[in-house]
Formats: sequence, C-alpha cells, structure tokens
Amino acid sequence: MVKGWGTDRSEQDRSAVGVIDRAEPETVEEPRTRLRRARTDLIVAGCYLSLAVFVLAGLWSNTGSGYLSKSAQDQTLYEWFYAITAHNLVHLNSPLSTQLQNYPDGINMMANTLMYGWGIPFAPITLLFGPTVTFVSALTFGLFGTAFAWYWVFSRELVSSKFAAAIGGAFCGFAPAMIAHTNGHANFVFLMLLPLIAVQAVKMARNAENADGTHRVWQPRAAAVLGLLVALQLTLGEEPLLIFAFGFGAFAVAYVRTPRAIACTARATAPSILLAALITLALTGFGLWWQFAGPQSYRFEGIGRVGNDIVSLVQFSPESAGSMFSFGPDVSINPTEDNTYFGWPLLLFIAVAVFFLRRERIVQAAAIVGVVFTALSMGIVLSFDGVVRFGEGEFSMIPMPWLAFGWLPPLNGIVESRFAMVAVPAIAIVLALGTQRAIESLRTAGTTRRAVAWFGAMAFALLPIAPTVLPVTERPATPAFFAEGTVRHYVSDGSVVIVPPPTPGDAGALRWQIDADFTFPLVGGYFVGPVGAEQVAGYGAEPRPTAVLLMLVRETGIVPVVDRAQRERAVADLRYWGADVMVLPPSHSDDALRRTVDDLLGVPGKQVDDVWVWDVRDLV
Repeated sequence: MVKGWGTDRSEQDRSAVGVIDRAEPETVEEPRTRLRRARTDLIVAGCYLSLAVFVLAGLWSNTGSGYLSKSAQDQTLYEWFYAITAHNLVHLNSPLSTQLQNYPDGINMMANTLMYGWGIPFAPITLLFGPTVTFVSALTFGLFGTAFAWYWVFSRELVSSKFAAAIGGAFCGFAPAMIAHTNGHANFVFLMLLPLIAVQAVKMARNAENADGTHRVWQPRAAAVLGLLVALQLTLGEEPLLIFAFGFGAFAVAYVRTPRAIACTARATAPSILLAALITLALTGFGLWWQFAGPQSYRFEGIGRVGNDIVSLVQFSPESAGSMFSFGPDVSINPTEDNTYFGWPLLLFIAVAVFFLRRERIVQAAAIVGVVFTALSMGIVLSFDGVVRFGEGEFSMIPMPWLAFGWLPPLNGIVESRFAMVAVPAIAIVLALGTQRAIESLRTAGTTRRAVAWFGAMAFALLPIAPTVLPVTERPATPAFFAEGTVRHYVSDGSVVIVPPPTPGDAGALRWQIDADFTFPLVGGYFVGPVGAEQVAGYGAEPRPTAVLLMLVRETGIVPVVDRAQRERAVADLRYWGADVMVLPPSHSDDALRRTVDDLLGVPGKQVDDVWVWDVRDLV
C-alpha cells in the first residue's frame, strides 16, 4: 500500500489541503517489530555506505597523493576550501573574505562554494589528516547520505516495502549525474537534506487542517525545523537547493492539480512557510548579504551557458558499467556535468512503467516534472549529436523552454544542464512504486509472472548505469621550496607570483599554498569573482599583461622579444600585485619561462631547492 499518498477521491470530498493525504494511522509496534525495522534500515545503510566507498575506493586507498583523474582542478579547489576553513578557525580569521587568493583584491568566500556546513565540523579532521580526507569523506557521505535520506522518506511516506524504498533510494544516491559530480563537485553530491526538506513541507501541508475542518494558521515547531534545514542546506550548497525548490514546487502543483486546491493549500501553509523563511533569513541573512553585496561580489550575466545534448539522455556515462555499449559521438559537457546519461533501457522501462502506473496521481506528477525539467536542462536551443543547427537553412535553431526563463535572476545563476537532476527523484518514485506493486502482486495475485517481468526489466534497465570505481591518478608532488618552508625566507608582507600565476585551468599552486600552511598570499587562483566593468561572474582573476605573456610562453615554449614597454608593464604589474618573489616551478616550458622572466626583470633568476626564484622586493 502507498503510504501518505492515498488513492484518489472526488474533488467534492477533498479539502484544500487534503489533496496531500494523511499518512496511515500509526499503530503501536512491538519491540521486536521495531527492532526488525531498525535492523533493515541498518542493512540498507550498510549497503549504501559500501557502494559509496567502492565508488571512491581509489581515492580512499591513497589520500596522501591520490587525485580524481576527471576532476580537472575541482579536487584542488575543494581541498583549498576545506583547508582555508580550518586555517581561519585556528587563527580566528574572517570567514567572509580572504586575500590568500587573487592578491591584493582577494575573494568573496561567501560567493564561492566553501561548504561551511561540512568544512567547519570537519576542521579537526582537516588539521589532523589533511584536506583530501575531508574531501573524500564529503563525497562518500554525500553519496551514502543522499541515498539513505531518500530511502527513509520513501519507506515512511511512499511505500510499505523496504526493498522498494531501497531501490528508489539507491537510484537517487547513485544515479549517473551523482557519480559524475562525485568527480569534483562535493556540493552537488551532498544532497541528503533536500528530501528531508521536501517531506517536512509535505507534513506541514498535511497538518494544516484541524480535526474540525478549520485551517491551522501557525505550525511554529514545523516551521522551525524547516527553517533550520533550509539554513543548513544553504551552508552546503545554494544552487542544488534552488534547483530542488523549483522542482519540488512544480511537483506539488502537478500533484494538487486544480487552481482552487492550489490556492487553498498555499493559503493554509503560507504563514508557517513565511515563519520558516524568516528563521532561515535570521540565521543566514548576513552571509547572504555579504555574498551578493560585499567586496568582490558579482552578478550573473545571462542565459544559455550550458545545455544537455538530447543524445545524452540515451547514452551511458563513462562512469557506468554499460559505458562499453555507448554509441554516437561524445556529447558530454565535461566529466563532472554528465547530468543525464540515463541510458535508453532505463528511459524505455520508465516510459512503460508510467503507462501501467498512470492512474497513480503521484506517478503522473513525477512524470510531468521529469519531462519538464529534462527539457529545461537542454538549454536555450536544442542540440542533437553535438549539433545545434536544425530546420530549414544552415543556421536555423530550435528554441527550448530555457530561452524564456534563463535571463531572470536568480535563474541566470544556474547551470541549466543541472535541471536534469530533478528527474532523478522523479524516476526513483516510479521505480519504488512499481517495485511495491510487483511485490504486492506476488502476495495477492497468486502468480509470479508480473513480478518476474518487473524485476527482470528493472535489472536490464539499471545494471548498465551501475556506478564503477572512479579513476584516480597520482598528484604531482609539491615543490620542496614550498613543502619544506623555504618560501618563508622570500616573503615579507607581499605576495608570491607563480610563473605563470595559477588559473582555473592550472590551480596546482593552491595545493602548494596548503602544504606551506598558508604562509603567503597568491596572485591569481581558482575561484568565482567579478570580471570586467560590469562585475559579472567569472572564474579566476582578471589577467594582467604580464600574466598573459607568461601563459603564452608556457603554451608555446617560445621566448618573446621583450621591449622596454613590456618591462615597464611587468614592473607595474608586480607593484599592483604587491609581489615579494616570483617563483618558477618545474614545467615543460621552464627554460623559455626562465629566460623570459630574466629579460622582463633584467636580473637572472636563482635556483633554490627545485624552483627558480626572483626576489623582487627591491625592484618594486
């Protein structure tokens, strides 16, 4: 039996808030029954945790120098976030901004994904064992916790079968999009609070009616719980919360259906929702103000940044067991943004399941939300097979729904391909409810045909997208100049200029700064900050002329002819950066870079430990 989402009744028999049905009356359980339920929950939790550790086994086995191969620079970024959080706590520094990156302008830490909700409680772990342990712990607990939270909600609110709930929870925690983000985006893996927020909102709507039929205006305890959950989620990830809020709102509207019922439900719950919002604002308001109006804040600039290719819906992710059977060109945005990749067997299976479960109101709502948000994830124009030109004429394009909404704040701050993640719990609802119906048929129909067909088809659909172990490579060692603390002798009250300065594409210097215990600020870096006169969001520092020149030399290996104007610009840039020392670490273009810096400064570099050094304190 479906719990808390009863069978349909006529609209005349429904109250405004009754469309979200009351859960079955709870009976007093015997201690043995409670123990059996708890044992089942522990077994499910153990399975989820084991699978999460399996996915990250490569990194867990080498937390000293292991690096997720497809993380690009994101693992370095999150490790820096966790390390700077612990460092600031120990030294009682401000958690709002720092000049340790992007010196002297600094960065607005509230406008970056520092995940204080994880980094602060795990600060002792970071200090004792290093930020990699904190990072892999966040990913592991994120996968496990997200799966178990959805299992808990499904088993208490949707289905009576723990096995059916476990199937739904497993899909929510280990869907291809979740595994893709595990390559580097801890904030999009740590999602266990979202189902708890959803069920709290459902309970508030369900309890908004008194026994005598009147509406309960205030639910202060429920509002406090909801406000605290939302506030905590804001410290873990704002964008996932925003996406989920839109998805859950659409689901509620699709489930409640009629305008009259929607309006009555909204009126009944509005006071408590408003109270929850005020509690959230009281807890997070100053941080949000600093994020959007403080130093180095930024604004988003428009739409159409990243949309999913429609072919990605039917393909298999490289991190899935069925990746060998994938077909067509690689249409992935990048390895951390495979937000669809459900695979054609699962889509076919879900389509058939929705047809057979079409009388279930919750399935109807889930199907609507899944389709709508998958369409939104396609971006502003339809892309097929990596090509966006369609229709008559070479440059004709098919517009997609995001074109109408993506320019509106705060929607213009969302990476639109991530809207497809709303389809994950929608699919999980169908999986859990279909499994429940298959189990019921075994008990009541006296035949195994329906159950065998369901479980066989579900295995065929889910096994190809089962997660595999994420690949891990060896991280390059930190130069001894930083690891052994030699850098301290070359820094007074200024900055270190790496040759060339770190960027979002090459942020290894952030790890060197961690290993040197943050004894110096860095020029450049990897962060989100304002760019240009319009102060729009961008990744990394605005490159100054000397930084651009050095990046070109590194890419080409060609030593340029340096003139007087370039030397003057170099000195001006060093003064702007407040530079104490320039450091050239070992690289494939280190000879060309060394000669270029010699020409720019007019003095030769000095080899110290395993790097080349130019002490520029007397030059600037």
